Amino acid sequence: QVQLVESGGGSVQAGGSLRLSCAVSGDPHNIQSWGWLRLAPGKQLEGVAALDSYGTPIYAGSGSGRFTISKDNTKNTLYLQMNSLELEDTALYYCAASVWMGEVWVGLLSPDFGYRGQGTQVTVLS
Repeated sequence: QVQLVESGGGSVQAGGSLRLSCAVSGDPHNIQSWGWLRLAPGKQLEGVAALDSYGTPIYAGSGSGRFTISKDNTKNTLYLQMNSLELEDTALYYCAASVWMGEVWVGLLSPDFGYRGQGTQVTVLS
């Protein structure tokens, strides 16, 4: 079992930055990938950024170029640095971990293949 607890969300002006953190506890030795997902009002859950089993970052279109995912194994914490935030980035952001050995987003987006935190709200203001 793995437990994930997000923090760092809040309200920020458009163009600003936030850093989300995800504290990891439990036994992560079966985890193949880590990532951040988001759920915006009226939209489906989507991937934002991920680390594959080699630790290589993968970015979905929404986060590419503006967001940076990283993991500090000494602190058991996953991060998402978000810069140049836009109104469209307003969403509930989830930390996710997957045991799926196939395609990264399939594993992270499916609740059957891993774990997900409770989410942290990010609101971008105009």
